[in-house]
Amino acid sequence: MNVTMAIKRFNPETDKEPHVREYSVEVKPTDRVLDALMDITQNQDGTLGYRRSCAHGVCGSDAMRINGKEKLACKTLFQDLLESESDGATVEIEPLRHLPVQKDLMVDQGRFFEKFRSVKPYFVPRAEVPERGEYLQSPEERALFDEATKCINCAACYSACPILDKNPEFLGPQAIVAAARFVYDSRDAGLAPRLDALDTENGVWPCESHFECTRVCPRDIKITKLINLTKREIKKYREQRGEKTAEPKKG
Repeated sequence: MNVTMAIKRFNPETDKEPHVREYSVEVKPTDRVLDALMDITQNQDGTLGYRRSCAHGVCGSDAMRINGKEKLACKTLFQDLLESESDGATVEIEPLRHLPVQKDLMVDQGRFFEKFRSVKPYFVPRAEVPERGEYLQSPEERALFDEATKCINCAACYSACPILDKNPEFLGPQAIVAAARFVYDSRDAGLAPRLDALDTENGVWPCESHFECTRVCPRDIKITKLINLTKREIKKYREQRGEKTAEPKKG
């Protein structure tokens, strides 16, 4: 079937404003959006900019907005986008939101990863040293943070987050998930070393549980749940020490 790929184009070096360019592509229902993009660059327009790497939904590099929703181009089939398999359908493609466009569908992820690094997304060893030189962990302890390990840093949740529309300084859902992966890890020092990033006016507290991040996650991570669990841990930590959180007062 023949589809029209309406792609939002913008090259900051040559364009004053973004514009939409349409490409006609022959596809099968089981083809991926990435297949169509590759067909365009190989056979119609080699100047189209987008990212891809593994093409199997593992690296997260080809996240973009497809028909208004954040998706991975390598995992999105035309049969799941179109109501019928007749010719003439249009698929709209745009870059992720909340990140500066470098070229076409390529965005600058510098600020995104700056926020990611701020939560110390790596092991911070506990003060005590295990007797046998290794940290033992039960299946139950592992299960507490297993959900968060699925994140592939694709930034789909960051793009979908409505809080970033009004507060660009918000830490963002992905960074909080990265923190939760270690906060709940029994082998790690946990919450304390990450409070400077999490318990601030732009840390976890701006989240209003709109669930948009959870809806678009290509790995089906319960992102909103993890954010709320992290809020709970911060409150418990502060209460135990007679301290106040940075959560703004309601009303």
